[in-house]
Formats: sequence, C-alpha cells, structure tokens
Amino acid sequence: MNQACDIFLTAVIVVLGILCLLCVVRSIIGPRIADRIVAVNMIGTMTMMIIAILTVKMKEGFLADVAIIYAMISFLAVVVLVKVYLGVYREREAKEHAGEPASENGAGASAPAAAIFDRVDREEK
Repeated sequence: MNQACDIFLTAVIVVLGILCLLCVVRSIIGPRIADRIVAVNMIGTMTMMIIAILTVKMKEGFLADVAIIYAMISFLAVVVLVKVYLGVYREREAKEHAGEPASENGAGASAPAAAIFDRVDREEK
C-alpha cells in the first residue's frame, strides 16, 4: 500500500511539472496580458502543490511552512505584476491624452482592471 501511494504521488508531481511547463509556454506566448498573469499565478499555485505533495511523500513537516511562504510570495508577485501593467497602461494613456486634463486619481484610475487589460491587448495588436 505504501509503495502504491509513493508511485501515485510521484505521478502527480510529474503531471504537475508538465502542467507548469505548459503554463510557462502560455505566459510567454500570451496572447493577452491577462493570460500571462493567470499563467504566472497558475505556476505559483502548482509549485505550491508540488511542495505540499513532497511534504507528504518525504514526511518532512518543514516543507509545509515552505509551501505557505511560497504561496504568500506568489500572491505578492501577481499583485506586483498587475500593478506594473496598470502603471504602464496609465502612463501610456497619459501620454496619449497629454493635452486633456487628468482626473483627480490620475489618468485611467477609475477604469476597472479588466477593461484596462482589454485596452492594452488591443493596443498590442
């Protein structure tokens, strides 16, 4: 029974590794910025799952702490990516509308993130 569990956990780790590679491809080719951000988030989630499975397989409790810390770092990385892309969009929009007065919150600050990503994606094409 223990050997079957080890084989199953190894197979799950291999499948998650393959899925991580596919997410790397998705994050490189896009086609949209939102796809890239979701792919980076999925890579972080799957890496956390691999670490959690290794916790069970190797019977090492400290790896659970590593998985939790990795989850926090992955979340912060996605938040930073979104902030960077929003900042790039707002800067580009401000340059395009340099003659128009900006709003109190800055150019485009009231637009939701999904609408901003869609506009940036259209501009990339």
